[in-house]
Parts: sequence; structure tokens; C-alpha cells
Amino acid sequence: MIIDSHCHLDFSSLYDELDNVITRARKNNIQKLLTISTTLESFNKIIKIVNKYKNVYGTFGIHPHETKNFPEVKVDYILSSIKNNNKIIGVGESGLDFYYNHSDKKVQKQSFINHIIAASNLEIPIIVHSRNSEIETYEILKSEKKNLDLKVLIHCFTGSKAFAKKLLDIGCYISLSGIVTFKKSTDLQETAEYIPIDRLLVETDSPYLAPSPLRGKSNEPSFITHTINKLAEIKKTNPSEIERNTTLNFLKLFDIKP
Repeated sequence: MIIDSHCHLDFSSLYDELDNVITRARKNNIQKLLTISTTLESFNKIIKIVNKYKNVYGTFGIHPHETKNFPEVKVDYILSSIKNNNKIIGVGESGLDFYYNHSDKKVQKQSFINHIIAASNLEIPIIVHSRNSEIETYEILKSEKKNLDLKVLIHCFTGSKAFAKKLLDIGCYISLSGIVTFKKSTDLQETAEYIPIDRLLVETDSPYLAPSPLRGKSNEPSFITHTINKLAEIKKTNPSEIERNTTLNFLKLFDIKP
């Protein structure tokens, strides 16, 4: 069994043919999917998706790019949005993105902290986006984890090996996407080799980041097998070991029965 730990099934390229997307995923042994919220509109679609498909779970979150547009989403709002649906199993995608700065840095940081507090209160993982913000992301997570019992999944990791080590040292799990299959991603491939297999998850981030040899296409969960095969090559093992371990890690982190 394979689990896609991060996809965006509410995006039109997937949502408009979701039955076919789910079917293709099952044919490739992807048995569970986690679809990630980025806005309130996104979350409303996700509720419909998880209610329709038994094998799909969801999250509630506001992407860092969008934080300026949703000032009302504070801790209590997040808690009330999640508590009545047991298929909403994570908080996020939240975090910091200083590459584009679509939202003010202070607004992003406060939203991130609100998401962290909510995740801790609910005892479910927070799914973290970090781009051009390694220092600030680490400082916030380290600071908040001192006072909170917090489960953390760093999604679509592309950072440095030093950053990965810091995150692992404070108990984070790390998810890798199709980027690790790209020919020029040699630094990330070295970091992937370093990440312990018991802290590793896999994702598509679909419809983005289709893996090699499918770059340029709209990504979907069934493509995750290419990422698994590349990780098996990097870690000098077989794909079934990557499948088994990343699945066990997901089930443990999100407290889901097989």
C-alpha cells in the first residue's frame, strides 16, 4: 500500500475528473490520499471530497500566500472547522514562504503560530510549507515545540541537509515529492539519502511537480510510484521497502488504522 501524503484534489485539473484520478491511483496501489486545504473555498471542496471517497482524508489550513486574505482564521476558527469531521486529520498547509512574499511576513508568522496552536490542541499533525524561510521556520517550530506537544510534517522538502538535520532533531517528519527525481536535484538526493527511513513520507503535491519522466504534465497521485522508485535507488533498497516504511510512518503520524 502507498499513501500520497499531500495532494490538492480540489484543484480543477484533478477535481473535474476525480473518479478517474482515484481509480488510477488505486490501480497503482495508492490506497489512501491526504488532500490539503489552502483557502476556505478549498476546505469547502475538501469536505465534499472526503465525504464521498472513503480512502481520502483532508486537512484545514490557509497557505502562507493566502494569509492576508483570511484574517478571521485564528485558533478558535480552526478548531471549530475541524472538530466535527473525523476525516480532517491535519492542520495546514501552513508555514512561511518568503520567495514570493504574497502576504506580509508578520501576517504569515502569526497565521503559522495560530495553526500550530490549533494542531497541538487537536493532537493532530501540522503540515508545514517552508520556502526561503529555513531560519524562521525552524525558530518558530523549535520555540513552539518547547511548550506544546506537537506533531510536525514538513511537506515537499527541498531545503539543505543542515536544515533537515535540525528538523529531525526536534522530531519532525519529512515528506519528499517528485522534485527528488529531477536530474539537477543532486543536493536534495543526497539529503534524501541522509533522512532516516522511519521519518520519511512521500507525496505528489499534485497537480504540481510531476516527477521525471513525466515533467510538464499535470501531476496526479498515481505518478507517485516514480518518486518511490527514485528513493529506492537513492537508499539502495527496493521500492517495496520505501512503500512499507512511508506508509507505516503516515499511519503512525496521523494515527490512522491500516
